[in-house]
Amino acid sequence: MSQEIQKPSLERAAEIALEQANKLGATAAEVGLSHSEGLSVTVRQRDVETLEHNNDTGLGITVFFGQSKASSSTSDLSPAAIQEAVQAACNIAKHTQADDAAGLADADLMATSLPDLSLDHPWNLTVEQAIELATDCEQAGLDSDTRISNSEGATVSSHRGQRIYANSHGFLGKTQSSRHSISASLIAKDERGMQRDYWYDMARDASDLSSATSVGIKAAQRTLARLGAGDVKTGSYPVLFTADVAPSLFGQLIAAIRGGALYRKASFLLDKRGEQIFPSFVHIHEQPHLLKALGSAAFDAEGVATSNRDIILDGVLQGYVLDSYAARRLGMSTTANAGGVHNLSIDSSTDMGFEGLIKQMDKGIIVTETMGMGVNIVNGDYSQGAAGFWVENGEIQYPVDEFTIASNLQDMFMKLVAIGSDIDLRGNTRCGSVLLDKMMIAAA
Repeated sequence: MSQEIQKPSLERAAEIALEQANKLGATAAEVGLSHSEGLSVTVRQRDVETLEHNNDTGLGITVFFGQSKASSSTSDLSPAAIQEAVQAACNIAKHTQADDAAGLADADLMATSLPDLSLDHPWNLTVEQAIELATDCEQAGLDSDTRISNSEGATVSSHRGQRIYANSHGFLGKTQSSRHSISASLIAKDERGMQRDYWYDMARDASDLSSATSVGIKAAQRTLARLGAGDVKTGSYPVLFTADVAPSLFGQLIAAIRGGALYRKASFLLDKRGEQIFPSFVHIHEQPHLLKALGSAAFDAEGVATSNRDIILDGVLQGYVLDSYAARRLGMSTTANAGGVHNLSIDSSTDMGFEGLIKQMDKGIIVTETMGMGVNIVNGDYSQGAAGFWVENGEIQYPVDEFTIASNLQDMFMKLVAIGSDIDLRGNTRCGSVLLDKMMIAAA
């Protein structure tokens, strides 16, 4: 990939859109633009299965006529196409119902300082190099054990892009970032059947990635560990979510404290701010300015400056996750979360890693994968298909799959026993393995 992105003038495109909105009588307007380019190569059984280049550009404009609003988008950044998109949005806005909560975020909340968060690390990766890395990754997995019988492929990808947000307050912010990854998915077979699993690594900076061979070997180890699955023992047992699965639990927390769920009164955590919803050792923070982190941002999708804040402190819910619209609906202030949270960090409660938590659990279930959509944010009911391992005497006994774990999120949060030190940094939620006191376990 080239060291510098060959891009259209996104800044000028933003100016054209806002100028046109003003010309057509909009009382306010905001525009978001993006340009990205990337390379993705998948090798399967030593042959190149897919080779994709992407080079995408887009513009989205939102206009306000008083409290009425409408949006339009285009992938053509010519002045004529931009003006046409703005005209379309203005035409629609004049016929939409006014909404008292509609509007830009307040001007005094716009980010005035845009720190360098070290998000852009180009990888001068040629197609040939990507193919070689993907081949090495897959081959390492295939060669690790004769029971690895097949492959669903190994993929190497590298993407880089620029995003701009501007509005009629005079704010214009831009972010350039990169994201690189290596992954492998393998199939193992023995006399008892076949199993599939995968592994991946992802980082802003390619030099921070695990080696291609180590990713392939880890994928093979995970796949082999699933062979010989036994029956689950129905009952109520402690459950240990691995560090790569645990973020889904905290994703449910965020879903329940989002503004949309709250102003619709569709959350089991409605009106819970200031109340204890986790044990006192649980601390959850939003850290938007971590260097190289995948969720870092100096401003949110409305231009509002981001900052560190506590979401859970000593187990107590400190605040919600709001954009300006939801904040107005609730009579509150935006929390700079238009577009989502930025690096949700869950503090470890112990120096113990995964193995230590297995010993502490003594007997129960390790969950390495969840399946399905069985979570009800309105009442907190939780029921998911799962796969993992049965544990007795503090040791893994055998793999188990096709079982169901069930509880209620309020109970799960309060019955959290420990958060391990084996923190997974590959996503927007950074946490270790999570041990819960008990959940209902049943064969699917």
